[in-house]
Amino acid sequence: MTERILFVDDDPNILQSIKRQFRKRFSLEVAEGGEQALELLKRTEPFAVIVTDMRMPGMNGVELLGKVKDLYPEMVRLMLTGNADQETAMEAVNTGHVFRFLTKPCPPATFITAIALAQRQHRLLTAEKELLQQTLKGSINVLSELLSIANPVAFSSGLRIKRFVVTIAAALGLPGLWQYEIAALMSQIGCVTLPAEIINKVYSGQSLSPEEAEMYANHPAIGARLLEKIPRLENVTTMIALQQQPFEAYGEEAYGDIFEEVQTGAQILKAVIEFDLQLFRGIRRSEIIKELTKQRRVYNPSIVDQLAGLKAEPEKSIVTLPVKSIAPGMVATEDVMAKNGVLVIPKGQKITWPLVQGLKNFARQVGIIEPIRVELGQTSGETTEITT
Repeated sequence: MTERILFVDDDPNILQSIKRQFRKRFSLEVAEGGEQALELLKRTEPFAVIVTDMRMPGMNGVELLGKVKDLYPEMVRLMLTGNADQETAMEAVNTGHVFRFLTKPCPPATFITAIALAQRQHRLLTAEKELLQQTLKGSINVLSELLSIANPVAFSSGLRIKRFVVTIAAALGLPGLWQYEIAALMSQIGCVTLPAEIINKVYSGQSLSPEEAEMYANHPAIGARLLEKIPRLENVTTMIALQQQPFEAYGEEAYGDIFEEVQTGAQILKAVIEFDLQLFRGIRRSEIIKELTKQRRVYNPSIVDQLAGLKAEPEKSIVTLPVKSIAPGMVATEDVMAKNGVLVIPKGQKITWPLVQGLKNFARQVGIIEPIRVELGQTSGETTEITT
């Protein structure tokens, strides 16, 4: 796909001249001033490069590029101006992170070279983003699936809540949806240090002893520490660490230095994890929402409202199958047990390729109680774009 270029100037004659000169060489759009440029960016497909004049009424070029840097960080930014003073150049570079600073009159050959280099820079940024998405998120998905095999009750919840967390974060307009997806997937990683008996008690609704309750309450902090060494997951680890904090706690000064979107992410985790836990125990959706709504000091009311508005997934075909017919994408509607009493796949767990392999290994070595009751689902998982 050809990288699109946006040229911004307050002089209509210059805009027409630019279109005539370069329309055959580049996929070029023009905007008369900063406000018009921002409006165009909102309602059209993304641009790869923006070139703007410096002196414009209302919003100058530095101000425009500063906004573009925040709103569209992958767009490569160039400044074209008759103001060749050093102060303007420094402000453009420091505020707008300008890739190139060009002066008027700019020879066509210089302009073409600068645009070509900017397009190349955009391709490099896009490639870095795709690499991040494929490696970081792919690694997290593998880790999540492996943990769900090691402790299916605790870690399968991350796979179940991912859709709810990402949907709510998107509805609230939160940036970087990939962070919320990973926070959901890894929200229970601290449970790897807990005895299976405690996890089973929690999910079955049994009371915990004071010592067990303290151990369970510490799992978010432990999970955050396990993940804090991974680059780019700083916001994720904070969400995980705060996932059990009540909504009223965020009015305290202790959380004043934490970004609002990170606080909101932790509040989403708290509400959705409790929602999923109650569903797992067999409570009706309407009853769960009713109870969460009552606890306004514990759960963020706006998040509960979003949760209440989510549509239940349409019912799928439920069948009973032998182990050999179980495939990725199906969902267990009952606990899948080995003949020695070990829980292999908990109810509600979406079956992945590693789980299928583990299931077959159990069937060969120990034996599985068959047939297995499952919902027929999709064979591919959802993906959320990572933004660098």
